[in-house]
Amino acid sequence: MPSQTLSAPPSPQSPQAPAARGLHLLRALRAVVGREIHKFLRQPARLASALVRPLLWFVVFATGFQNVFGVAIIPPYETYIEYKVYMLPGLLGMIALFNGMQSSLSLVYDREMGLMRLLLTAPLNRAWLLAFKLLAGTSLSVFQMVVFLMVAWALGVDVLPLHALQALPAMVLAAVLMASMGLVLSVYVRQLENFAGAMNFVIFPMFFISSALYPLWKFEEAGAAWLYRLAQWNPFTQAVETLRFALHGQTYGLGWAVGTVCTLLFFALAVRGYDPQRGWMRQRGAA
Repeated sequence: MPSQTLSAPPSPQSPQAPAARGLHLLRALRAVVGREIHKFLRQPARLASALVRPLLWFVVFATGFQNVFGVAIIPPYETYIEYKVYMLPGLLGMIALFNGMQSSLSLVYDREMGLMRLLLTAPLNRAWLLAFKLLAGTSLSVFQMVVFLMVAWALGVDVLPLHALQALPAMVLAAVLMASMGLVLSVYVRQLENFAGAMNFVIFPMFFISSALYPLWKFEEAGAAWLYRLAQWNPFTQAVETLRFALHGQTYGLGWAVGTVCTLLFFALAVRGYDPQRGWMRQRGAA
């Protein structure tokens, strides 16, 4: 009777090990990111609802406050502009902000329903899992921002095609920054009922204490120096200004630096929060 031999799995030192790990990561990437994209494509109303909020601000506020908010000639502008032109980067940032928070909400929901806990038990490093979640949220945000930019162009905002193309990396930066902040928020928001508090204490202050709807010198002119300083330290402000400069063919170095550092910091905090030895998972286990 012929003898049968079983081939042993490749050891970590074998040449096949890096290829096997890469294939494993690719499958995990397709599973995590593909799930989010497919879920989004199955819900076309989700895209419409994501665009309703910035479109409402764009149409109503740009008309009602056209002559209220005067915009001085400040960089990157070289002349006086319409208010809807000034609002556009802030509304693009709004999409990234709210979509990042929605991805955080989905993480909290998945954790309560057990899916996220199942993913956390998969043979995959937590950092990779969170990175794939971050990539999924970033992809959806950038897609929605591009669609809104096209709608704004159709409604009369003059955006040069070359500048729109140059603004694409800035959109990615804003989206990944807000998605990484959403990851951190999902660590500390343990129940869906607490998400409304996060909206009131995190999202709205970040949006309104920024340069999304009005230039920061308005705070200083009104004598609110503390609001002016707080808005300057707001990462969302830097993301909006990076978009603003990019849409006019310029580079805002401070915004890129702040966005990159804050993204890495938020992601590191999220990885620590999901660490079963140190973060949220350990606290839940002790409870």
